[in-house]
Amino acid sequence: MSLPIFPVTSVGSWPRSAELLRALKQQRQGRMSPEEFDGVADAAVLAALRAQEAAGVDVVTDGEQRRDNFYSFVANKLHGVKLMTLLEMLDVIEDKAGFEKLLQTLDVPAYSISNPTCVDRLERRVPLAVDELKFVQRHTTKPVKVPLPGPYLLTRAMWVKEVTQQVYASKEDLGEDVVRILREEIAELIEQGAAFIQLDEPVLTELVFTQGQTRTFMCAALAARKDPAEELEFAAYLINKTLAGFDAVRTGVHVCRGNWSRDESTLLRGGYGPLLPTLEKIQARQFVLEYATERAGDLLVVPGRELGLGVVNPRTDGVEAVAEICARAEAAARHLGPERVFLNPDCGFCTFASRPMSAAEIAQKKLQQMVAAAQQLRG
Repeated sequence: MSLPIFPVTSVGSWPRSAELLRALKQQRQGRMSPEEFDGVADAAVLAALRAQEAAGVDVVTDGEQRRDNFYSFVANKLHGVKLMTLLEMLDVIEDKAGFEKLLQTLDVPAYSISNPTCVDRLERRVPLAVDELKFVQRHTTKPVKVPLPGPYLLTRAMWVKEVTQQVYASKEDLGEDVVRILREEIAELIEQGAAFIQLDEPVLTELVFTQGQTRTFMCAALAARKDPAEELEFAAYLINKTLAGFDAVRTGVHVCRGNWSRDESTLLRGGYGPLLPTLEKIQARQFVLEYATERAGDLLVVPGRELGLGVVNPRTDGVEAVAEICARAEAAARHLGPERVFLNPDCGFCTFASRPMSAAEIAQKKLQQMVAAAQQLRG
């Protein structure tokens, strides 16, 4: 894949239309056939793709239009996974007081959040993203990035002891099957010609900023050890085992601080510095990190790796100035070299389908500013 310096891409998700939101709900309720849903979703993917192409981005995604969110969608793809709302989970877990405390921290109704919970042995019923990739490739000549939920995220999300331990003896046992399934998926994505495969692992920051205490709703956070160092070791092990041997494709790991609210005070705060020892162990080619908010702290350099530099905030209506984006990119290039800096938003524009952070028009303007900054930087 030949790219210019300062390639522009997105993290993954794009705002869903009202029609698509209705279709997602009807599909979930069993009131829409797969063929009918695909018709609506195909049109939504094409709209997201055309917006990216019109903005001039270098590496496109499908906007995650077929997914209800960035990780729960696996419940529709895997045998052994049941989608449960957090309120449903409250009925089965032992530590009800602790879980209720978690729910109180959310800036979002608990009934609107669903968690993919492991209730049986895991197997792929259908591919997670290969079909998404094939559809996009039929409609663009640009390289395609495919985001996937990372193995640590999925393992923590799906491990709800009270139900999962009836199938898997431990979270570690579950993690081995998660890795196997992701490796099967990545192998097929590479065979199909994916240009960039990104693993989303947002909860790594939670481990260092909350010292192992549950704080965010991401993957319900029920399965973390009390020692964050042990949990980070486990995360690095799972990610490396997932990516081992896949050198023929650009791989990345996305780490942010949450993307469910425009109220920045509810989101995690702190620099990436405490994660450096873990990131140095992870054998991914690129780390996709947020830097368009002051909550992210100073620039972190992971030696020998590319940086997907977050230069626009997907949670604001204000469109960043070209000069502002250039300044961030130039600062990163001084440490890494321009050939190792990609430009992207901090996170997706619509991580959760029913809770967009931006309107599509704002998202496209932000992409356009990123492209204009990249052109200026290249000049």
